[in-house]
Amino acid sequence: MKKLILTILMSTFCLTANAVTQQDKMKTCNADAGKKTLTGDARKAFMKDCLSTKNQATTTSQQDKMKMCNADAGKKELKGEERKTFMKNCLSSKHDSSLNTQQNKMKACNDNPKAKTLKGEERKAFMKSCLSGG
Repeated sequence: MKKLILTILMSTFCLTANAVTQQDKMKTCNADAGKKTLTGDARKAFMKDCLSTKNQATTTSQQDKMKMCNADAGKKELKGEERKTFMKNCLSSKHDSSLNTQQNKMKACNDNPKAKTLKGEERKAFMKSCLSGG
């Protein structure tokens, strides 16, 4: 009898732990679907894929990527629009992680809205300052 009660308690505990994890996953997937403004069948397909267990490794790598990008943006003390642009580029699937640090700096400096408005010597001075971390 004790074994039966213990088995039932352990099963209940395992189901509860899994439910919490599934709830967290559901919140994350809903938030992601909302950011992408998905509706109808596209949302259903996205949610199905997001909630599947095979997608767990992808979620973890995306979370790791988010942590890395946040840390990099913090080190660079980026704020406002510059931070937003940096984070967008860093998190995009197009972002090439094989680029070296100098190439990443160059890309970030070129993406800066201020760099796009400058010409000639002013642009050279800005880029030099930006690339040196100033």
